Amino acid sequence: MIESLPVFIGITILFMGGCAFMSGQALAATWRPLWQVFPYALGLACADRFLCFALFQGTLLSLPGFALNAAVLTAITLGAYRMTRARGMVRQYPWLYRRTGLFSWTAKGQDIA
Repeated sequence: MIESLPVFIGITILFMGGCAFMSGQALAATWRPLWQVFPYALGLACADRFLCFALFQGTLLSLPGFALNAAVLTAITLGAYRMTRARGMVRQYPWLYRRTGLFSWTAKGQDIA
């Protein structure tokens, strides 16, 4: 699955996770649809598997390893997308929406249920 925990933390979470975070921000800032998060995250997971293989002699074609990397990077990309979209909605339409949390917004005048 994963060859070593330090490699997983360093490459997948810190390095590629940073790339995933920036990808999510870029997708949301340019008002792209949510479904575009998934191809970007899968591409980053492929690059992550290759880096682990090329730099640390990891297994290149490991389905469980790819699935774990893809899940982690997709979660990071989705989180960054939603956080940036919430900030953008409130910043661009301040007369319509107000922020209700890190990942959410609501229309002004509606009760928070």
